[in-house]
Amino acid sequence: MDQSHVNLLGNVHGGVIMRLVDSTAGAVAQRHSKGMAVTAAMDEMAFLHPVHVGDIVRTVGQVNWAGRTSMEIGVRVESEPWNEAGREPKHVASAYLVFVAIDADGRPRQIPPLAPESDSERRRMREAEIRRAHRLAKKQEIDAGRTGAP
Repeated sequence: MDQSHVNLLGNVHGGVIMRLVDSTAGAVAQRHSKGMAVTAAMDEMAFLHPVHVGDIVRTVGQVNWAGRTSMEIGVRVESEPWNEAGREPKHVASAYLVFVAIDADGRPRQIPPLAPESDSERRRMREAEIRRAHRLAKKQEIDAGRTGAP
């Protein structure tokens, strides 16, 4: 990270980190879906520690859940000072994004299912299903409130 990424506090701007997260999730989504995929939502973004100018930042993404045309990608962001080799990277942010696979005409297209194998992958899938249920329930409540339905 360099001086062009700094916010008013002298740390790397959260928007810069969010852009890295979206790019990472996009690459993961396109690999899983074997084609184009677009960001539909950023379900959650948690900043845990500041990132400083000069830090080396690493992002790692994984498909947590896959439906018929959409998928949730989890991204972990880590940083380490450029001048402290061997230091354990610090977990600085996490995010969950929803991507939709699209065809050449921009319409949703079917994607491969997810087959979790490890306990960790099954846990991630279960937690993604909870986030999805909450996201859909929230949307339904908001839509109902806007139309005047109880």
